[in-house]
Formats: sequence, structure tokens, C-alpha cells
Amino acid sequence: MNKIVLIRHGESEWNQLNKFTGWHDSDLSERGKNEAKKAGLLLKKEKFFFDQAHTSMLKRAIYTLQYILKKINQPWLSVQKSWRLNERHYGALEGFNKNEIIQKYGHEQVLLWRRSFNIIPPQIDIKDKRFPGNDIRYSNVDINKLPKGESLEITIKRVIPYWEKIIYPQLKNRKKILIVAHGNSLRALIKYLKEIDNKKIIELEIPTAVPIVLEFDKKYIPTKWYYLK
Repeated sequence: MNKIVLIRHGESEWNQLNKFTGWHDSDLSERGKNEAKKAGLLLKKEKFFFDQAHTSMLKRAIYTLQYILKKINQPWLSVQKSWRLNERHYGALEGFNKNEIIQKYGHEQVLLWRRSFNIIPPQIDIKDKRFPGNDIRYSNVDINKLPKGESLEITIKRVIPYWEKIIYPQLKNRKKILIVAHGNSLRALIKYLKEIDNKKIIELEIPTAVPIVLEFDKKYIPTKWYYLK
């Protein structure tokens, strides 16, 4: 049986402050560090071993992966990083406390921005410091591909090409794969693989640092997924 393990990063400092984080490079909180170590110990207990790891360009995911690899005694594992696995970009909402935004725009509007499938939050200008094109780590990415604000639908369109071109060929080559990313990039991947309805995917909550095991049959079609606890 072929398996892939998906893990959302541990709690970040901005998660703790209830801020829209998106592509902002927030560090892990102390709780987040402990969550990552706990996830690593859980994988070690279940005797998971990996051939390849994938993560985003954001340190909350990168550091979570590092804590996990240390706990499972695989710090040497080959890791590929890609902006395509980054969290959804929340546009002009990034950096603001969620409750403050609710007070300003109303609960229903914020719920649409956060949980609808195709509604995009207010976008930012390319001169805004929050635009990824102003960050050196994305200097090798076509500026037209970098987001100014994304819906889940747009996030899916950047995540799936990475799955198809990079991860899926490794799976077919029988590699044991670990992916440490973000709530929305993982929701995007699960939606695609399990063909989840646009309305149903909105209900999917992915907790921080809880391993998700995806099982595939001999034809590499996903059969089921579950949380490892």
C-alpha cells in the first residue's frame, strides 16, 4: 500500500494573535514548536520512514518539518521547497486581527472571504510590501504568477501543477513522501485528490501539526485518508 503523510505546520505566532497570516513569514509559537515535536514522535511511534519531503517557502512550515525530521531521526532527508505549497494569500487582509476585520466589514462578509470557494479577498497593489514580488525569496518566480490575494479556487490552480509534475511522479516511483504545508494548500490538495465538492471543502478544518495519512491503491488512486492520533 502506498501512503503520503500531510501535515499542517504547528501554531504560528500570528495564529496565536488571531491574525490573517497568509504569505507573511510568521515564526512558530512555543506551542507550535511543541506541536511539531509531538507530530514527529507520533510518526516515530508508528514507524514512518520517508524518502522525500516537500514544504513551502515559509518558515513556520520549514521549521515544523525540521522538528519532525529530528524526532524521526531523518534530518538528512532530501527536502524540496516550493512557493506553490504556500498558504493562501489573504491580500489586503494580511496582518490584521480577524475580529477587527469582522467589526469593520461584518461577520457574513468575512466568512465569505475566509470560507467560500471562489470569492477573493480585497487585493493588494504590487507596490505593497505584502506583495510577494517584493520578497527576494520569490525572485526566480514569474511576477505574473505571484498572488495579490487568493480564493481557495486560485490556490488550487497553483498547488495541483506541483502535485502533478513533482510529487505524483515520486509517488509512482514508490517513494514514501511527507508534505508539510498549510491549511489551505493542504485543503486544495485533498479536494483535488478526493474530488470533494466545492461546498463540502469549505467545511474541512485541518488542525495544526496533526498528521494526515493518504492511502493509494496499486493504480495510485487515493482510497482513503485519516488523521493519525
